[in-house]
Amino acid sequence: MTRHHAARPGSPEIRSARFDELDARTLYRLLKLRVEVFVVEQKCPYPELDGRDLEPATVHLWAERDGEPIGYLRILTEADGSARIGRVATAGPARGRGVASRLVERALAMIGDRPTVLDAQSHLTNWYARFGFVRTGPEFVEDGIPHVPMGRR
Repeated sequence: MTRHHAARPGSPEIRSARFDELDARTLYRLLKLRVEVFVVEQKCPYPELDGRDLEPATVHLWAERDGEPIGYLRILTEADGSARIGRVATAGPARGRGVASRLVERALAMIGDRPTVLDAQSHLTNWYARFGFVRTGPEFVEDGIPHVPMGRR
């Protein structure tokens, strides 16, 4: 597990790990955050555990404060070698404090020059555009929520 120090005193600590590097307690807390945001809050009963967390190239990236995850995303490697950012989630009480921005910035630094894709919830396309993502296709609905495919080169 890699620890990245907090940018400012009081800022959450950023951590990253591959699946095999996660201890059971950390994995449980990360999955709990994802389920709280995507399944419970957004009312999307979908297969949250899709098998991709186990892929050897997947990187789990999260922000934690006092040992509790407050933000999360994962970096996947697609068949064509591009990176995919997904499952970007921030705990309700931590929203609006730049947690997701720090995670996306850290993810892009880790990804480097590789092309990167994601499926943004439609209301967040301008937010992802701040990181250089552009729309790459038509809007689609997934689990009842409008999304837009986006990419960054």
